[in-house]
Amino acid sequence: MRPPASKTRRGPGGSIFWDLLTFERLMTNQVIHLIYWAGLGVIALIAFGTVGAAVGVALREESWIGVILAIPVLVAGLLVVAGLVLLWRSFCELYVALFRLSDDLHALRQAADADQAPAPAPRTSAPGGAPLN
Repeated sequence: MRPPASKTRRGPGGSIFWDLLTFERLMTNQVIHLIYWAGLGVIALIAFGTVGAAVGVALREESWIGVILAIPVLVAGLLVVAGLVLLWRSFCELYVALFRLSDDLHALRQAADADQAPAPAPRTSAPGGAPLN
């Protein structure tokens, strides 16, 4: 187990920099939201590709058979995209939950360290130096 973090104060901005260097402060909680939206953007591109593939199948055939073939391609592709959205959401929520657990454990450790701090010794004399009765 690592020793408790020191309580020394650093200069302005130095504390954040030091926390990032020593992993005392995890920046993943903030970054995971950007990663989530970037992943949704990639999934949206896949959805547009699916629609484009369905339209391509429909246009390649000049008869009704092309349209009949395009409908299952479109439905299956959009179902896959919906599954990807759900999987991506659950994946990102898992990481958010894990990092929140880490934050909670860090807070519990700080509370346990504060409880183990030595209590001040009882005074045996009055402020003027006279013994207490």
